[in-house]
Amino acid sequence: MVREITPNDIWILLEGLKWTILLSAIAFAGGGVVGLVVALLRTSPSKVLRTISYLYIELFQGTPLLMQLFVIYYGVALVGLDVNAWVAAAIGLTAHASAFLGEIWRGGIEAVPRGQTEAACALGLSYRHRMLDIVLPQAFRISLPATVGFLVGLIKGTSLVAIVGFTELTRAGQIISNNTFQPLIVFGLVGAMYFALCWPLSVLSDRLEKRMSMGA
Repeated sequence: MVREITPNDIWILLEGLKWTILLSAIAFAGGGVVGLVVALLRTSPSKVLRTISYLYIELFQGTPLLMQLFVIYYGVALVGLDVNAWVAAAIGLTAHASAFLGEIWRGGIEAVPRGQTEAACALGLSYRHRMLDIVLPQAFRISLPATVGFLVGLIKGTSLVAIVGFTELTRAGQIISNNTFQPLIVFGLVGAMYFALCWPLSVLSDRLEKRMSMGA
């Protein structure tokens, strides 16, 4: 039976939006930390470390996020571990984000002119100071447009965590749609909320990319 959408339904959507934002923030922050490690390993002088980080990136970039979430949530039970939906979603999205951010930042590191690294070596700077003081600040600036663009995709990717029972914005929309039998209106509202989150970030990414192309 079709019923009207009530303020309580809107509140449920806003609660779902809150969890979408929180989950995206955790995955982006965690993925940033791990992604930095991955990027450093990818540019390491050690062939073993480069190979390990390459395989890590290929694993998470070469398999669907939906499958990764499914394996983390249901697969760990096979080894006697019990994780709830929140933990599984956070771990899955963090691992996914780290692989993509690691590759984005690896590209930024390699885009820094080699002459600057050679000059730092000539001055006797250690690897740590070369990376922290010279390479990474420039690499992050170069990679900023792509990093912001990836955040947009990550926010939309949170819609897949419903497979592990986590209720974010899309799942909240499904619940309300099933109760009201008004999917067009409900998912119109859901789409508008995603747009309100992602559009400003997309505009920011475009502007950063244009500034970078002009050398600003």
